[in-house]
Amino acid sequence: MSMHNPPHPGEFIESIYMEPYEISCRYLAEQLGVAASTLNRVIKGKSAISPEMALRLSKVLGRTPQSWLAMQDNYEIWQAQKRINLSQLQPLKFLTA
Repeated sequence: MSMHNPPHPGEFIESIYMEPYEISCRYLAEQLGVAASTLNRVIKGKSAISPEMALRLSKVLGRTPQSWLAMQDNYEIWQAQKRINLSQLQPLKFLTA
């Protein structure tokens, strides 16, 4: 089941973890062991969650690394569906024995 307009993981991090608990980007970046500029790019939706970042987020914020990557995938697929016209494509018809 596909999501309707899923959030970028950075938006999720900001709204679920940072804003309610008044955690700064700099502080969270320190806890993650990354540069504040790196985390800021994720929070602003300018960078994707990498497998390495997913591992770091999992350790510091919780959730599985797979769930962080799935959130990124859902966001990217949603964005691609808005840009790409697939109407001219047809499924292959495979011959069966």
